[in-house]
Amino acid sequence: MPSVKTSPSFGKSLFVLGGARSGKSLHAERLIEACPAPWLYLATAQAWNDEMRERVALHRSRRSADWITRDVPIDLAEAVAAATGPVLVDCLTLWLTNLILSEADIEAASAALIEACGRAPGPVVLVG
Repeated sequence: MPSVKTSPSFGKSLFVLGGARSGKSLHAERLIEACPAPWLYLATAQAWNDEMRERVALHRSRRSADWITRDVPIDLAEAVAAATGPVLVDCLTLWLTNLILSEADIEAASAALIEACGRAPGPVVLVG
């Protein structure tokens, strides 16, 4: 698998899209793991019920100690901007849901995220 950092096929940022529970997160993790550690995992999920708590626990259990996990249900742009290396954002769908439910300015938050991704010092893989 080519390194995200050096792959000419997608440049610095990559969207990983697919159906629910199709393996998007695992695929994104493997892409980032092709880069030097440590890796930053920005989790946007909020575990409101048992099913979501189980999914979050499963995702966390398969990641090594080289991963730094931050829960960022709303302030995603700020977290990407503070990154110092490879970043995985999981997932944009839940982030948008969180923005809608909090009645945030989606256009401003999206613009800030795009800018932060463009300025990130390392690759950014975003799961949809």
